[in-house]
Amino acid sequence: MGLELKMIFDFENKTLQVKIVYYGPAMSGKTTSVRFLFSCFNKENSLKSIESTVGRTLFFDFGVLNFKGTKWNLKFLVYSATGQDFYASTRPATLNGVDGLIFVVDSQKECLEHNLRSWNELETLFGREIYKIPVVISLNKSDLNETNRLQETDFLSRIEYIKFNQISLKKTAAIKGEGVLDSFSQLIKFIFPQLIINLEVSK
Repeated sequence: MGLELKMIFDFENKTLQVKIVYYGPAMSGKTTSVRFLFSCFNKENSLKSIESTVGRTLFFDFGVLNFKGTKWNLKFLVYSATGQDFYASTRPATLNGVDGLIFVVDSQKECLEHNLRSWNELETLFGREIYKIPVVISLNKSDLNETNRLQETDFLSRIEYIKFNQISLKKTAAIKGEGVLDSFSQLIKFIFPQLIINLEVSK
């Protein structure tokens, strides 16, 4: 199965619309990462989530961030895909038209296979197109005790890391907000390597 990749150009308003999806296994920290990201720009109240009664994301989180460029403005549509297997059928729709991915790894040692299963699902959905998509791997929960935490090589050695055109790994602790903005900024640099962005949300 292949998914469509599409960046939308609004020439009349000089705006580029970009879709970013946070992806990864259940409970890895996707929603926490997105919420912290939006709080950095005082936009947390604009974030929409469809949750279960126990606070688990059913389908996706969604929000919009607007940035001013020197010539063009950027409109980021930010999603987090549900990690729950029961709602796996919703994930292709969330991914369709994506321009960049932040894959959130759960750094607990016992979660390695869950992370790999989620990663392999991405590869199945996109096929060889996956290697063309800018990806930042967020090694989340990196504040765990080292004896309970995955190391970079534990995950990277199990995926075809070198085949990607643009890929980076960042250590994050989303519950503390550590590394979340850095991961997002890195993905922007991948998507727009020559664009200077004013990281203030436009009013």
